[in-house]
Amino acid sequence: MDSADVVSTDVLIVGGGPAGLATAIQLVDNLEKRGMDKRVMLIEKGNSIGSHNLSGAVIDPKIFKTFLPDIDINDIPFDSEVTVDKTLFLTESGENALPFHPPYMNNIGNYTASISKLCQYLAEIAQSKGVEIYTGFAVEDVIYKEGKVAGVKTKDTGVDHHGNKMKNYQEGTVVEAAITVLAEGTRGSVTKKVIDALHLDSGRNEQIYSLGVKELWSVPEGNIEEGTVYHTMGYPLQSGSEFGGGFIYGLKENKVALGLVVGLDYKDPSFDIHAAMQVWKQHPFVSKILEGGTIQEFGAKTLPEGGYYAMPKFYDDNLMIVGDSAGFLTTARLKGIHLAIESGMLAANAAIKALVKDDTTEESLSYYNELFNQSNAYEELYRARNFRQAFSQGMFLGGLQFATQLVTGGAGVLGRLKTEKDSETLLPIESSEFIPFKERFSGKLEFDKKLTFDKVTDVYYSKANHDEEQPCHLVLNNLENYNRVNIGMFGCPEAAFCPAEVYELHVDKEGNKELRIHAENCVHCKTCDIKSPAAGITWNVPYGGDGPDYVQM
Repeated sequence: MDSADVVSTDVLIVGGGPAGLATAIQLVDNLEKRGMDKRVMLIEKGNSIGSHNLSGAVIDPKIFKTFLPDIDINDIPFDSEVTVDKTLFLTESGENALPFHPPYMNNIGNYTASISKLCQYLAEIAQSKGVEIYTGFAVEDVIYKEGKVAGVKTKDTGVDHHGNKMKNYQEGTVVEAAITVLAEGTRGSVTKKVIDALHLDSGRNEQIYSLGVKELWSVPEGNIEEGTVYHTMGYPLQSGSEFGGGFIYGLKENKVALGLVVGLDYKDPSFDIHAAMQVWKQHPFVSKILEGGTIQEFGAKTLPEGGYYAMPKFYDDNLMIVGDSAGFLTTARLKGIHLAIESGMLAANAAIKALVKDDTTEESLSYYNELFNQSNAYEELYRARNFRQAFSQGMFLGGLQFATQLVTGGAGVLGRLKTEKDSETLLPIESSEFIPFKERFSGKLEFDKKLTFDKVTDVYYSKANHDEEQPCHLVLNNLENYNRVNIGMFGCPEAAFCPAEVYELHVDKEGNKELRIHAENCVHCKTCDIKSPAAGITWNVPYGGDGPDYVQM
């Protein structure tokens, strides 16, 4: 990036995932058609494109016919076309295949993929068209002029634990832009600040999330065929209080992607999604697929599940928000990549109209919302607008409400359903409404490092790395309140829900308790920022290039 303190561009895209890259590609195509010469810049905090991208992933390919019309579908680096698609209900020792696909869940004709590889491919296309891509730059703040977004500032580097400037101190770069597009993914740290500052979530439902914990394995030939997709319901989750399930995707070269995804609106403060995945892998159906195999990669990511009613206003003066940052994900289909790409295309089409008119005001960029309201993305999201809220009341009641939604175009019998913040759903640790996690799964939590893994071992396979001289990017907002509420009432739930053992409850010989933070383990899933009671933790960007280094996720 330019060595000057201030860099100017016409359009700045923050984030190199599918939404950001789709915005860039569609925009430069639009510019070329109109013979316009504008600078388009994309900043990505990972050390390379794809290194921070994680998904299941099964992708609906139809969007690529309009997004990349001149490219043969076989040239896109998908893994396998889905030819076997089954949903299983698991008991502790058995499984039953559902005789039908749950509504919206049919995957025949979709493709499995590595989102990391797909993003690398899209980045090559974007760069070939003239998009400037800079990796390893963490955006810390949005800058404003006269109350309107005017660009961003990257993170200062060369600062020690106490905030003192060291010899290698480098002030962050200010990047000014006529239009800033935020494509940070789930719970983007800058997006969160902008939404709060501009009240873009006024009148919307609380956004709610799930956490997905994923492993990539290499298994012996014959364990699972490429193109085979299994989704599981039931064990080890409790149907009345925990929403989610597992996925198993057969890939080429005898690889298998698998994981467990659980809604963060659960109530048990001792619940551990990473450990629950290790329990799930011990189920005979899952363990047979992994038998004789070895783990290749590990990662974790949160997903926005609130749906249409939780989407913020995704435009303002000089600003647009795309992809997961704007809630473009359909929980009923377990898919968001095609929606992320479509959102980027819509934003790019709004941007070109604004650039032609030389008018990037809120009124001008509201064209993004007009396009959305006429899009396939709107139809898909609106049809499932009450889906996830219904299941916050448990699988049984949720299923009944979902049935009514199917026959009423998504409305159900109760109309718009509300959501509660994930950080406000936990019950006190002494509550009798749940059996503590370690008691529920007694005998299943001794991990052998062959089939099952502790968190630190799994983090090794994420290749997470952080400069340990920098200030901790995980901020404890109020120590006194944290000790009273998070530790005193809830028993330090961060130690349970973090999939990377970043948070440790330390107890000394006198019984005094304190939180210890191992920020070097962080895989950037943002669960702490979402689930920590009483806003106990804020996740900030660490130095650019820090974090996981995914290759095939």
